[in-house]
Amino acid sequence: MDGLAIVGVCVAFVAIIGGNFLEGGQITALLNWPACIIVLGGTVGAVVLQTPKARLNDAVKIVRWVFNPPPDAFNDGIRKMLSWSTTARKEGLLGLENAAEREKDTFARKGLELLIDGGEPQVIRHVMENELSARMQRDLAAASVFKAMGGYAPTIGIIGAVMGLIHVMGSLADPSQLGAGIATAFVATIYGIGLANLVFLPVADRLAALVERDATYRSMTIEAILAIAEGEHPRSIELRLRGFVDDKR
Repeated sequence: MDGLAIVGVCVAFVAIIGGNFLEGGQITALLNWPACIIVLGGTVGAVVLQTPKARLNDAVKIVRWVFNPPPDAFNDGIRKMLSWSTTARKEGLLGLENAAEREKDTFARKGLELLIDGGEPQVIRHVMENELSARMQRDLAAASVFKAMGGYAPTIGIIGAVMGLIHVMGSLADPSQLGAGIATAFVATIYGIGLANLVFLPVADRLAALVERDATYRSMTIEAILAIAEGEHPRSIELRLRGFVDDKR
């Protein structure tokens, strides 16, 4: 669980609600179920309409990364890849069969299998880089679903506010209800802008950053596989891979 993400969400909402309280506002004034239904329902509906089903499924799968991101496995990965290199130098490429069978990462396992099968370095690079590119594009497209939600939410909030004002205009005969009615109408705008800037857009950017980190790790895996295929010394491979750890920071 990523505590920093939780802290960020809490700070954002505490600041908004706390500021409202300090100005003399009441929390109950910000609670409006019709406005919530309009903004959330309209935003989700618009995104579902524009997004292919497969991409929606991918977005649902990776949203958990916001609070439970994939582990930062660069250092452990380097140690694992160096063990592959050592095994290959001592036992030959066929000695990596056990490592391939134990490998849980399908991407790394495919690279090891290509290596064991005697694939040329250029062929291995081509196959793995194509898969990496496809995976990265798919994950970034999934993250963009939340960016789209961040774009729709403020507009849907304005629609909700206008609908509320239409309702208020129907009560002009009772001036005592105008103030409260107008305030309630604008709650939808607050929901739209707040969800866009405190939830949807930050989620999209965080997911994109995690996708880029994952792509960097997989690029490091490709370089390790190619270095082993070319027979480089483990020390030389380690120096090459350490550059990826520095780049990601």
